[in-house]
Amino acid sequence: MYKSQTVGAVIVAAGHGERMGGIDKIFAPLCGISVLERVAGTINGSPYIDRFVIVLARDNVMRGRHLLKDKNFTKLANVVSGGARRQDSVEAGLKSLDSCKWALIHDGARPLLVPELISNGLEAAQETGAAVAAVPVTDTIKLVDDGGYVKETLPRSRLWAVQTPQVFRYDIICDAYAKNVTEATDDAALVEATGVSVKLYMGAYDNIKITTPADLALAEILCRRREG
Repeated sequence: MYKSQTVGAVIVAAGHGERMGGIDKIFAPLCGISVLERVAGTINGSPYIDRFVIVLARDNVMRGRHLLKDKNFTKLANVVSGGARRQDSVEAGLKSLDSCKWALIHDGARPLLVPELISNGLEAAQETGAAVAAVPVTDTIKLVDDGGYVKETLPRSRLWAVQTPQVFRYDIICDAYAKNVTEATDDAALVEATGVSVKLYMGAYDNIKITTPADLALAEILCRRREG
């Protein structure tokens, strides 16, 4: 059903990478291609995406536009500046997308996105209008108090680590942002707060988020292995 409906995507890449030791992760090379180009290329190449926007930090917008202008990303609608918080940046991206039936939100710092995560997310979102990529946690998770003492060992079988893409019906995610009054680093949490059920679908363990230089090094290894 979604194949005949307009799908827009927002690539959120407006962070400043405080833990990257001076490396701008969005423009860092990964197997010879910048992180930003890799994400944009996968989104642009998906037959399910009609158009997409990229949200960058204000001081990176011109650099981003220059980098992408000759890359033949035919579905790229705009490169816009984000806000102080991730949620501000996502909201700016959604507004720039304009009206569409579905909105896919993906972190620009997850460059190893594969096309199946896009199509699977759209498929999963048909049930309630909201779906999120996630993977079962493999570590034991403990809940601690303010002093660092263990209060509870959580049942691992019911714990999932959330990733992106996150896929929503456009009206649902826009309504969630319109009603938002709290700090949020996860779009699905805002949707959950409105009473909409969010479906988890299987992500990928190599769909890692680059937060530190070590993550970038690992991504390089995974990328080279994938491209063989």
